[in-house]
Amino acid sequence: MPTIALVDDDRNILTSVSIALENEGYRVQTYTDGASALEGITKTPPDLAIFDIKMPRMDGMELLRRLRQKSDLPVIFLTSKDEEIDELFGLKMGADDFIKKPFSQRLLVERVKAILRRSAGKDSSSAKENGAQALVRGLLVMDPERHASTWKGLQVTLTVTEFLILQALATRPGVVKSRDALMDAAYDDQVYVDDRTIDSHIKRLRKKFKAVDDDFEMIETLYGVGYRFREA
Repeated sequence: MPTIALVDDDRNILTSVSIALENEGYRVQTYTDGASALEGITKTPPDLAIFDIKMPRMDGMELLRRLRQKSDLPVIFLTSKDEEIDELFGLKMGADDFIKKPFSQRLLVERVKAILRRSAGKDSSSAKENGAQALVRGLLVMDPERHASTWKGLQVTLTVTEFLILQALATRPGVVKSRDALMDAAYDDQVYVDDRTIDSHIKRLRKKFKAVDDDFEMIETLYGVGYRFREA
């Protein structure tokens, strides 16, 4: 029974969403602010978290920033804002998905299911293409079963979406993957994302690998076409 952490200062949302998730068989931990959520999630890690952005004591963006220092926990943002900059900023920080308020509870439940499937490595097409064995590409090692990746023997912590995008690129070095192909690799069919979402994930991937090796240049951009993992 997967556990979902739900963080929102609106008690009506906490109640209604908790009921919807529990009806699907999930265990739900609820928090009314970011500070208490950070403490609770650190002590009792869930399988996925849903954060409101605007909250007292600590907003959702700051909560995600602090979590990403130690955790690759899948995170969905709930936001009442229409500003595109918030979504792009959240994606750069490592959010897996965004849902705007007001939202359909059925949509939220389906997004939760999709991300948990990806997190558990149960996506059948991904399993067929990539298998369960570790993927080794030069100095890069990716272990799908453990959701672990290393570069030059140093661990690089990736979100579920980042891991799947890099896996899709590294599976066939030198082969260009369009943004659409990377969307298909990282997202379920019912989840819509645009080109800038993939670009944001690529930027974050590069940043994470450069943090352990400033000379990392393995992900190449072919402008107007897509991305590829450089051949050794």
